Amino acid sequence: MNTSERQPLVLAIETSCDETAVSIARGTNEILCSEIASQIAIHKPYGGVVPELASRNHNLAIQPVIAAALENGGVSLSQLDAVAATAGPGLASSLLIGDTTGKALALGLGKPFYSINHIEGHLLSPFIGDDNGIREGIALVVSGGHTLIVKINAVDDYEVLGSTKDDAAGEAFDKVAKMLDLPYPGGPEIDKLAREGDPAAFDLPRSMIDSGDFQFSFSGLKTAVFYLLQKLPEALSETDLKNVCASFQQAVIDVLIAKTIAAAKQTGSKLVAVSGGVSCNSQLRRDITSACEKAGLELAIATPHHSTDNAAMIAFTAAARIEAGISPSLLNTDVNPNLKLAAD
Repeated sequence: MNTSERQPLVLAIETSCDETAVSIARGTNEILCSEIASQIAIHKPYGGVVPELASRNHNLAIQPVIAAALENGGVSLSQLDAVAATAGPGLASSLLIGDTTGKALALGLGKPFYSINHIEGHLLSPFIGDDNGIREGIALVVSGGHTLIVKINAVDDYEVLGSTKDDAAGEAFDKVAKMLDLPYPGGPEIDKLAREGDPAAFDLPRSMIDSGDFQFSFSGLKTAVFYLLQKLPEALSETDLKNVCASFQQAVIDVLIAKTIAAAKQTGSKLVAVSGGVSCNSQLRRDITSACEKAGLELAIATPHHSTDNAAMIAFTAAARIEAGISPSLLNTDVNPNLKLAAD
């Protein structure tokens, strides 16, 4: 493929969990479209994602979403230069829908196929639309399934400095939301209620904040909230509910920021990149902006649209790999629900 004459057009599919997403990118310069068919309403009655329902609805949505992406992107299938799809991590039954569809498209069009790591997509998403491109730095990837601190050296060159030993931060948000009988998804509900709460109302643990490494643990915090609720009236007052949300949220944020800033200082990095669904949290965005300014660090944070699961980050990552001269994936590669970003 000759990328010197023009930027390659890449169609990417993301079906790692419950969002059916398709995006088309013109190299790393432009996202032409980013279509998402959400399943939140389908899974809401169950309080979480039901894998069988997720895969069934991916099957129903995938062709219409691809058609919408092509129409809204102003691109025909024959114009595509490459196809990409998420290979993992995620739900195997969901990953297979996007992966198989992407490979079939690539094979039918005679175009190269790129299997993309979902975490790498999140990792690079803060650089979408950034005129300075992908740069070296420390990245915090924080979502429902992952909490990682990563050293970005270059595209496809990453070092995982720390990860969670138990619950991811987003998972802790969802579990605490369930304890509080909040609607699914719980993270945005806690964020909304916490805005009117007192983050110092309840003294909750900042697990491993002084551990001297970049590992995380949120199960102890979740347990602390459970025992706190045993001491409060069963029917929480509106004030108590907002204060529990604010106190829990601040405990998570304090640990995330402390370790991210420490990693930047230890590695001599000048840039902090933040991504993943939890990076939509309004208090986290305010606090990490303030912390980076205080520490003299540049902050690149994914837009809310590119923070939750989306295909734009997959298209962008595939385009970045093409531009870096990385070879396409073989069509017989399998999805991997437990795919790692790098050795950790």
